[in-house]
Amino acid sequence: MNLKELTSSCAAYRTYTDRVVTDDELYRILDVARFAPSGGNRQGWRVVVIKDQAIKEKVRDLYVVSWREYMAHVEAGLVPFAPISNRNWGGPAVDLETARAIERPFDFSDHLDLAPALLAVFVELSKLAVLDNGLDRQSIVGGASVYPFCYNILLAAVEIGLGGVMTTALCREEPEVMSLLGVDPGFALAALLVIGEPVKRVTRLSRRPVEDFSRVDSFNGVPFGVVLDPKSSQEYPIKDY
Repeated sequence: MNLKELTSSCAAYRTYTDRVVTDDELYRILDVARFAPSGGNRQGWRVVVIKDQAIKEKVRDLYVVSWREYMAHVEAGLVPFAPISNRNWGGPAVDLETARAIERPFDFSDHLDLAPALLAVFVELSKLAVLDNGLDRQSIVGGASVYPFCYNILLAAVEIGLGGVMTTALCREEPEVMSLLGVDPGFALAALLVIGEPVKRVTRLSRRPVEDFSRVDSFNGVPFGVVLDPKSSQEYPIKDY
């Protein structure tokens, strides 16, 4: 499987067969993922492989509450917890207390404890180079030192016939998760990775073409990937490889 085949089949897999994911497979996945880049090569990630069923059930219960908050935003036509105005988050856009009390059935969240493998990924805050700190907008740069590692986990899973999904919804319950797993206070929860054998595999994801999101020389410039014939105004899209 070449890189394009791998990335175009690395879907968000949320339904799994009963096949067990072995420790050897998880080790192989992490052994590949560890080559992810990070600021200063500080590799600040820490992974907790959750195997105890009682802990899995507690994680599920926490996730269900986070999912309710998430869906309350979606049902209101909002991107969950997004900085809606002034480039900063101005507080909840929905009533969170009400949202947390309303059941929103979803097989993935309701049966999260039955997923073949759960990996909680934490990152050591002091190892993050957060160069956008102090800007008048939502900070995003720190994630560059941990989320490539998370994506590598998903890619490595697909490569060996498995699949998974990265979810950050559980981060809404970070204090409880930190306490549950005995996490050092110098760390933060980056994501929960769920791994298993997908019930149905995707062979090619649907994504916007390069011309939709790439421009030349300015934000509103000519779409990159389109060749202009200097003798006419006709455009010739660059062919796929």
